[in-house]
Amino acid sequence: MEEKNIRSNKPRLVGSIVEEMLQGWNRNTELSVDLKTVLHSDKRMKAGKDYQGVLRRDVESEEFRYDEHFTFVEILRPKAEKRNPHVFDGKYITVTRRDDGSLRPNFKPMKVDRDFSVYRYALGVFNELMWALEDLIEK
Repeated sequence: MEEKNIRSNKPRLVGSIVEEMLQGWNRNTELSVDLKTVLHSDKRMKAGKDYQGVLRRDVESEEFRYDEHFTFVEILRPKAEKRNPHVFDGKYITVTRRDDGSLRPNFKPMKVDRDFSVYRYALGVFNELMWALEDLIEK
């Protein structure tokens, strides 16, 4: 019977899993290189921290492999604008503005304990809706 290379759920060494994941990647170790870094987030690269950017080989010399230069330029990630930002944040509700400009009231979780009063809660929600809408719509 012919044995096929079938993936199984049997325990394996981590090294074999990593090796399988990296098949098709070209791995090289560049020895004795000068690396210039252009960073935005730190003055110097921190050990163990990942940076997104572009690594460029500045000088390629077949005769003098010992004097190669590389430059790494960190790429700034654009700050993501918060979707549906809060335009009112109260004790009972928040109001968010959608991309189309419409407003959406959202209830915060209710804490129902022995001191909870339906009347006081409803009055609090009413007051916050009035304050939020008065400020936002009349602007």
